[in-house]
Amino acid sequence: MPSLNPSPSGEYKQRQQAHEMQVAHFERLHLRFGNLRLLVVVATLIAAWFTLHDEAFSVWWLLIGVAAFLVIAILHAKVLRNRSCAERAVGFYRSGLARIEDRWVGTGQTGDRIDTHSSLYATDLDLFGTASLFELLSLSRTRMGEDTLAAWLLSPSPVAEIKLRQTAVAELRPYLDLREDIAILGEDLKVGVHPEALTQWAEAPNQLKQRSLRWISLLLSFASIASAVYWAELGEKTPFFIALILASIITASLRKQTAEILHSTEHALKDLQLLSSLLARLEREQFQSPRLQTLRADLFSHHLAGSQAIARLRTIVEYINALENPIMRALNVPLLYGVQVAYAAEAWRSAHGAAVRSWLRAIGEAEALLSLSAYSYEHPADPFPEFVEGSPCITATELGHPLIPAAKCVRNNISVCGETKVLLISGSNMSGKSTLMRSVGINTVLAMAGGPVRARHLQLTPLQIGASILINDSLQEGSSRFYAEITRLRHIRDLAEQRPPVLFLLDELLQGTNSKDRLIGAEGVVRALLNSGAIGLISTHDLALTNIGEQRDNRLHNVHLQDEIEDGKMKFDFKLQDGVVTKSNGIELMRLIGLKV
Repeated sequence: MPSLNPSPSGEYKQRQQAHEMQVAHFERLHLRFGNLRLLVVVATLIAAWFTLHDEAFSVWWLLIGVAAFLVIAILHAKVLRNRSCAERAVGFYRSGLARIEDRWVGTGQTGDRIDTHSSLYATDLDLFGTASLFELLSLSRTRMGEDTLAAWLLSPSPVAEIKLRQTAVAELRPYLDLREDIAILGEDLKVGVHPEALTQWAEAPNQLKQRSLRWISLLLSFASIASAVYWAELGEKTPFFIALILASIITASLRKQTAEILHSTEHALKDLQLLSSLLARLEREQFQSPRLQTLRADLFSHHLAGSQAIARLRTIVEYINALENPIMRALNVPLLYGVQVAYAAEAWRSAHGAAVRSWLRAIGEAEALLSLSAYSYEHPADPFPEFVEGSPCITATELGHPLIPAAKCVRNNISVCGETKVLLISGSNMSGKSTLMRSVGINTVLAMAGGPVRARHLQLTPLQIGASILINDSLQEGSSRFYAEITRLRHIRDLAEQRPPVLFLLDELLQGTNSKDRLIGAEGVVRALLNSGAIGLISTHDLALTNIGEQRDNRLHNVHLQDEIEDGKMKFDFKLQDGVVTKSNGIELMRLIGLKV
């Protein structure tokens, strides 16, 4: 059931304290059960001594001690499981409070395994790694959840899909119980579940293609039983050996396929069992939004819940494990036991194998939506963006950076709309130009993923991002920073030929070349991007580049970030102002640190 408490911090603290009390309670029970187990063992040993030496008790009385020990052990194990769940719940709410209080860096999932080499903005906008957007957002328990959330951050989605996600996130926002229950699942789902291998197994063609052999095997097993009874009753053994020979032929001819089917089914069940509890928890919820209803429907196969289908596969694997029993191993050939179990495993895969991909996709999307809903719940002031039609634009009121603590975050109004296609941001070193561009970029990523944004209001058309902010030289590739930058600019220009339109973020444009080439190159780059329908922000501390906007193209608008020197210290307010910056701080900054200039 959803939580109705209006204060995320207060709700988290209340639940954390409640679970801490549970941990303390179960810890006391753990100590008591441990002492009680020891007492039962000692009492049973004393009784055994008296029984063996003095015959004071019947030996059957010792069974009471053994039974008591087993009952206490079962109850003790349950207490330990409950304590572990309560401890994980405490950790869940402790992490939530850390996010709300801006103490989350280094405590979450970094997404380092996500491949971002082809992204034109992931590194520039700190999407992955320590202190990244992914670390702030992700609550995923599975690789599918991580991959889905990462895919949303790395690629803009259609507006129709974004609106479906927004509705789903809004519905999930108060579902604290659901997020908690998923968080405290004990299994290591990321390590234990291998979605690619699982999907490959589920969708592989059947190896036992002769379906008639399944019924022949069943009839032969009955024939073996009947002929064995006939032999025992009348002493006629010929029918039994005929049935045994036929069974041996079928078993031998299918030995390789049977062994592979049984082994792969056992292996697949290990992954599916880990997902079963997650599926069962999601199946219990009833949703209203179209996206969540669709996801819940994907958790079923032939009107059977995914967790129930997995339970049936678990039964088949129990039959497989029975082959380890010497008696069943001896009966394997006459009863064609392994062959029939293999056919049952193939039948399960035929019925439910195609649904496995849907289960994995639904779990991944549900986890991604739950991650965004947790962020939305923990940051109630962050609204969903508004999407508009028309020429490319983005307009924001009180835009901030979600990775900067609220106490330090300076917000600005941004408008790249109408006649203005580019903001030329001038300013001195450390004035906040790069941070401003990252704020625009990372909020656009959130908007295009379906999440809330760090602003009082954000309105935009569908956009994809191309950024050149963190560009460095590469010893391995033998390229200079300038070459790396112009290569990135070429990729951004190529991207601008596609749809949706590009929002480009270019920091210190072409700073790796001389001022003349920089001015000519910057004009050419900007003109090409604008002619492709792109909009964007360009930062520079080279005031010569501001002439592009002031004198040559009215689609470019100059804004700046100013600084002041007070009492020998550099002061920045990080507030965006109109026009070109009126002064630079390079010389003053060099003098402040002691350089003789």
